[in-house]
Amino acid sequence: MCMRNGWLALLLVAAAAAGDDGPGLGMPVPGAALEALDFTVLPDGTGLPPGEGSASTGAVLYRQHCLACHGENGSGGANDRLAGGQGSLDGPAPVKTVGSYWPYATTLFDYLRRAMPYNAPGSLSNDQIYALTAYLLALNGIVDDAAVINRDSLPAVRMPNRDNFDRAWPEE
Repeated sequence: MCMRNGWLALLLVAAAAAGDDGPGLGMPVPGAALEALDFTVLPDGTGLPPGEGSASTGAVLYRQHCLACHGENGSGGANDRLAGGQGSLDGPAPVKTVGSYWPYATTLFDYLRRAMPYNAPGSLSNDQIYALTAYLLALNGIVDDAAVINRDSLPAVRMPNRDNFDRAWPEE
């Protein structure tokens, strides 16, 4: 027991001595780069940036940036299915997609902006993200194929599964 306490004391002293220097991993993020990542989009649309995009433009972008991982028409790819599944959540094999599961359309925009495309997250413009959002919503039959989505219209999109989630804040 005494030997264990000795090693522990030595480890604590070494950790304290190195504490100010840190482990030497990573690098500081410049302020401008950090500001580009520092955003929050809420379900009511607070935080959505300016811009707009159409479902037709989104279809072209989907083929360029999403098809390889998510498949034709949002299904059949190696990664998560994005379309279909409506009405399946109560069944024995629920299919969780943008159209069947997600409660808010603004969450789709936020996720695409932060994490997609997988090989280059954050590389698409706001207009491109709005267009992809419009396309995925149209693919799921939530908006019309001619839809143009922007910071005003996106929060008004009512997702099919919206009422099946508990809310942390009241509806307005």
